[in-house]
Amino acid sequence: MPALKAGDAFPEGVSFLYVVPTPENSDVLACGIPTKYDASKEFQDKKVVLVSVPGAFTPTCTAQHLPGYIAKLSELKAKGVDQVLFISYNDPFVQSAWGKANGIKDDSILFLTDDGASFSKSIGDWTIGDRTARYALVIDHGKVVYAEKEPGKELTVSSADAVLSKL
Repeated sequence: MPALKAGDAFPEGVSFLYVVPTPENSDVLACGIPTKYDASKEFQDKKVVLVSVPGAFTPTCTAQHLPGYIAKLSELKAKGVDQVLFISYNDPFVQSAWGKANGIKDDSILFLTDDGASFSKSIGDWTIGDRTARYALVIDHGKVVYAEKEPGKELTVSSADAVLSKL
């Protein structure tokens, strides 16, 4: 499949795994039960920002990428974004713990697993080896309106500021 680009419909049949945030599993050591997130269905009725990172708890992802989205969440919401989702190749338990370790204990930002980087591979092989690459997508009611993969190690097209400038 060619790379996903602005103007494309979000692909059918895309789902991720995640641990639904609940008061019972709000502690970083609580595991929860992985649940399917049917992205193709969910994205039909929402405006979402989907951010992919190479891995939870990695230096750039934890120190720069995620904090920008946490800090700018109200600005994203003011631009009509219903949901921000972070994906990586990590399993749902690691993704959940990463969110909780960064103070996210509700569904303000969801942390999903791109199992085997299968989604990232399917949209034009947006991977780094076996890991998901660093990229951002904006999907508005099922239509991709922004799709950019980082060309290098810097946060130039997938940061919260870069995405906000395109909304």
